[in-house]
Amino acid sequence: MRGHLTEKDDVFGFGIVALEILIGRSNSDNNLDTDKIYLLEWAWTLHENNRRLELVDPALTTFDETEASRIIGVALMCTQASPMLRPTMSCVVAMLTGDIEVGTVTEKSNSLTGWDFKDIIDSFLNEDSQASIKSKSRKHDDKTDQMTSPVNPIKPMLYEIIGKGT
Repeated sequence: MRGHLTEKDDVFGFGIVALEILIGRSNSDNNLDTDKIYLLEWAWTLHENNRRLELVDPALTTFDETEASRIIGVALMCTQASPMLRPTMSCVVAMLTGDIEVGTVTEKSNSLTGWDFKDIIDSFLNEDSQASIKSKSRKHDDKTDQMTSPVNPIKPMLYEIIGKGT
């Protein structure tokens, strides 16, 4: 069914949160290298190349590799494309506690297959508009060079059209 939330959606969300905790960052971060911007995409890439322990937060100087690998495996199982392949939460708990073995991850999330990850603004603006916005919204800092959103979160988007409403 489409448009209906199920417990398998919660399982998917749990997988993302588990990765965020272990990796020590949010689901997406535009300040990172292109291949690391989207957490789940990066996790699957490392998993497919047998390098998944590289996901662990570098701030952790010591950690149990078996436990970290277990958490990554469970998180990836939770984010598989087919909800039917995702474990139930009771199985997730049993895998995390070591009561049962972590299953085999078989299918990458379909949000990662066939999609080109770009910010939503890219799909609405042509290249000239994007370059103009980027040059106007760039803020320089001694430490980083970050982009700010061209959208003003304080002023409603329809403000120019309808005014103050008086």
